[in-house]
Amino acid sequence: MSTLINKEILLGVTGGIAAYKSADLCSKLVQAGAKVSVIMTDAAHQFIGATTFEALTGRPVNTAPFEANEHFQGEHIGLAQRAEAVVVAPATASSIARLAQGLSDDLLTTALLATTAPVFVAPAMNCDMWAKPPVQRNVQQLIADGITVIDPEEGWLSCGQIGAGRMASPASILQRLEVQFAG
Repeated sequence: MSTLINKEILLGVTGGIAAYKSADLCSKLVQAGAKVSVIMTDAAHQFIGATTFEALTGRPVNTAPFEANEHFQGEHIGLAQRAEAVVVAPATASSIARLAQGLSDDLLTTALLATTAPVFVAPAMNCDMWAKPPVQRNVQQLIADGITVIDPEEGWLSCGQIGAGRMASPASILQRLEVQFAG
């Protein structure tokens, strides 16, 4: 039996080509019994549509921090308080930098600052970007702040390069969440 049954999972989707994998992750979470709410950044909409996540979750996709779609206090508070775990997948270099610096300029970063739930980040980017010192410093800051970073995998990247930067597989991310709720 899944440890995710009836767990409230907040899935943050940022603007990277790996956003298509987030739909698979979302589907796997729902199939495992989780209740999933999705926050999409503006850039995420360039890669995948909100309708996909709405169909998978049966819930509205959230994008604006101060609209009260489900929560009278605003989505940035309501979603953050309801979440039992937060997953940002894919996490772009930009989203990692913003989170590492504590910026709160959109619904996702605001909700991440407001939540007390465990946060998991699955980076996805070009291998040269992943290797850059500023990105690695930001990743180390996330780890120091108690955020679990699910390292990217090595392989073929959409830019045609081969190296570390592929978002961890949805099955791997699901497994990390299962372990989180097992103990």
